Amino acid sequence: MIELGVNIDHVATIRQARRTYEPDPVWGAVEAHLGGADGITVHLREDRRHIQDADVRRLRESTQIKLNLEMAATDEMVGIACALKPEMAMLVPEGRHEVTTEGGLDIVAQEAQLKEVIARLADVGIVTSVFIDADIPQIEAAARIGARVCEIHTGPYAHAFHDKGRDAEAPAVLAEIAKIRRAGEAIRNLGMRFNAGHALNYYNVQPIARLAGIRELHIGHAIVSRAIFVGLREAVREMKALMREAAQSPEIASE
Repeated sequence: MIELGVNIDHVATIRQARRTYEPDPVWGAVEAHLGGADGITVHLREDRRHIQDADVRRLRESTQIKLNLEMAATDEMVGIACALKPEMAMLVPEGRHEVTTEGGLDIVAQEAQLKEVIARLADVGIVTSVFIDADIPQIEAAARIGARVCEIHTGPYAHAFHDKGRDAEAPAVLAEIAKIRRAGEAIRNLGMRFNAGHALNYYNVQPIARLAGIRELHIGHAIVSRAIFVGLREAVREMKALMREAAQSPEIASE
């Protein structure tokens, strides 16, 4: 059954805007859990713009559901992950000047380094995911380096959906869905888990949740944004209901 991982980075973004102690991301994780989240995701960035080291330590101690640590493939972050032992570590590209992650990890260009990183994480029992574009060579490279999970970058789909007036049947939108579908098939054929995320929201999530074999969606900004008006617990509950509804209905062919 499809699962929801809630990214609570932007709870910390609000806190860091005032360099204070509230809102507390750990409280956010508890509220998300009570709303039906299956996991909690946080991205400990090099510049520490939102989530801080202490947040991750407290989340590791407090969360009763899966903790997914998004991280760059650096020695510093690998060391932190190996010490904290989250259930999953997701390797992502990272740039100091980006507002948010702008594309998938280029595994093909750095296979040797990433293979070593994944081996270090696996040695302490951490499942490793890679955040990649819907590109077959990158998926094949992910399998070669030992990744257990591929999370497909849904940003291009989400942008097409918005640009085409939220029309899920627009040709440009269907083309992006088809890319993700093919990527998911390749991931599963290579024995890896098919996850997806980035820029998903309450309007565009269902066509992705409906794809065959998808295991988890990781969603943050849209949920935290909605929580301002309805509360985090309710925001998570609404997203999970949309995902489950879509997953229980047959996918409509779009090619």
